[in-house]
Amino acid sequence: MWVSYEEIRNHPPDFRVNYRFYLTEEGGRRNLPFQGYRSDFSYEGDDIKETGIYMIHPEFEDELGEVIFEDNIQVPQRGTARMWVLIPEMRSEIHKHRIKIGVKGYFMEGSKKVGEMEVIEIMGLYTNPEEDK
Repeated sequence: MWVSYEEIRNHPPDFRVNYRFYLTEEGGRRNLPFQGYRSDFSYEGDDIKETGIYMIHPEFEDELGEVIFEDNIQVPQRGTARMWVLIPEMRSEIHKHRIKIGVKGYFMEGSKKVGEMEVIEIMGLYTNPEEDK
């Protein structure tokens, strides 16, 4: 059973996205991931050789917008997810300035794009911690 990041981190998610995992024939994964999937994130338009990729992990939601707690079934190919910036310092240095509603990005596995997303809601991005305690 999944334990929500909000319970573990003691603050709200940074933002929410609509997402779509690419089909295998589009260069996507062979199988959809499970809750707890730890992909990285890149911004649309970035050259990852210059900017790198970011540790922002998804927490997938069901069709009602609630966190999926079953961690033994694959997540939907499309849906919504809460996004978590894992390095607090990056929140203030980069993501507060770049994440806005409508911004597009990608689920990354190394240098491979396996899905796309669009920011639909800003949650705790501006109020969550900016440094490790």
